[in-house]
Amino acid sequence: MRTPIFIRPLTQDEQGQIQAGLRSSDAFVLRRCQILLASARGERTPAIARQLGCDDQTVRNVIHGFNAGGLAVLQEGSSRPHRLRTTFSEEGAERLKDLLHRSPHDFGKERRTWTLELAAQVSFEQGIIATPVSDESVRRALKRLKTNWKRAKHWITSPDPQYLLKKTHATA
Repeated sequence: MRTPIFIRPLTQDEQGQIQAGLRSSDAFVLRRCQILLASARGERTPAIARQLGCDDQTVRNVIHGFNAGGLAVLQEGSSRPHRLRTTFSEEGAERLKDLLHRSPHDFGKERRTWTLELAAQVSFEQGIIATPVSDESVRRALKRLKTNWKRAKHWITSPDPQYLLKKTHATA
């Protein structure tokens, strides 16, 4: 059985701010204040979670957060990941762009045009990346190169020998 955890003793100022938080219109602040006050009364984590209709781990996170950072636990942090994993290195992204200038036929594929999924598959097969990735990873790599997949038709070439001639007649 786990040792029960509780918040550290509250100062008068902290007690006042937590009491004021009980009147907050922000549900996040209200819930956290309720957790802190229940813990200060000596209630255990599972009881607080049951009473407030949340998970035990949520209560433990709030208690640990308060003990480590004080009232900062009442501020909602960003849900954005601290670091996005970039699958394609800068050199890998350049190799991806070079790959897209070639025909899928060059890589034994039956398609005439690239899709994001196909680009991800061929990138793995050609050793540009170490593990298989999603089409979203390819899109993000192209975005880092300031290239938008929707605009790819402006820079991807065709294996057709008459491509440039046809393209210039189409725009003229």
